[in-house]
Amino acid sequence: MDHLLIHNGKVRDIYTLGNNYLLLKATDRVSSFDRHIGIIPGKGELLNKMSKYWFNKTKHIIPNHLLSTEKNVALVKRCKPIMLEIVVRGYITGSTSTSLWTHYNNGERNYCGHTFPDGLKKNQILTQPIITPTTKGKIDKPISKQEIINEGYLNESECNFIFKKALELFNYGQSIASKAGFILVDTKYEFGRDCEGNIILMDELHTCDSSRFWKKDTYENRFLKKLEPEKLDKDCVRDWVKSMCDPYNDKIPEIPKEIINKAYHSYNYFYESIIKI
Repeated sequence: MDHLLIHNGKVRDIYTLGNNYLLLKATDRVSSFDRHIGIIPGKGELLNKMSKYWFNKTKHIIPNHLLSTEKNVALVKRCKPIMLEIVVRGYITGSTSTSLWTHYNNGERNYCGHTFPDGLKKNQILTQPIITPTTKGKIDKPISKQEIINEGYLNESECNFIFKKALELFNYGQSIASKAGFILVDTKYEFGRDCEGNIILMDELHTCDSSRFWKKDTYENRFLKKLEPEKLDKDCVRDWVKSMCDPYNDKIPEIPKEIINKAYHSYNYFYESIIKI
């Protein structure tokens, strides 16, 4: 059956395959600051492998859209996306405009309906994981649970269901990551409705693109010394770009090969470690 490109996303290309199926191609593109910032060769295939691992491990929590994968392409059930990114955070960190630390460091103490005390430090663990959703579009904007309901994205029952499942997925992800020697710091989940109207998990899951992972054994010492954690995600690319320009307004400079290699090897190291659990 012929397939037709229907969406060219930030990091994924989506092809239709009849009425009920889609092909998702995980590209090597890197997206941050609401724009494309570079290429990491081989990243797409690694991301596909990571998602396959996690989707298979979490079926007991919630069904998902994945049917099969090959290299950097996934065959999935077609869903109607819920236009929200359900972001779960276990730590206060980040560098983008939607990051909790960015808002907190700018003096905000209420974010997505959560109130935070004074005196928190960057990369500090929160007392419990929290959900800080954003809208999903060309520009992602923070939104509270009450706003999600008021603006008609979800009704209260649906919102409660998704928030409950997101926290279950996050707690499970943290448990598995910890056994592999990592901290699942924060992540985003995307949900959609299948052809029968059921809410299921879609997009990607606990990858180094959708999630922030740190090395567990060095985190505490580095935090006490006010050093950045050892990261296994695209933060090394984000950090370099932010150090070189205003990433929201300037032209993005070409990313050096050593930064690209560092990101790829981090992704690969994470994948090879996690599949042993």
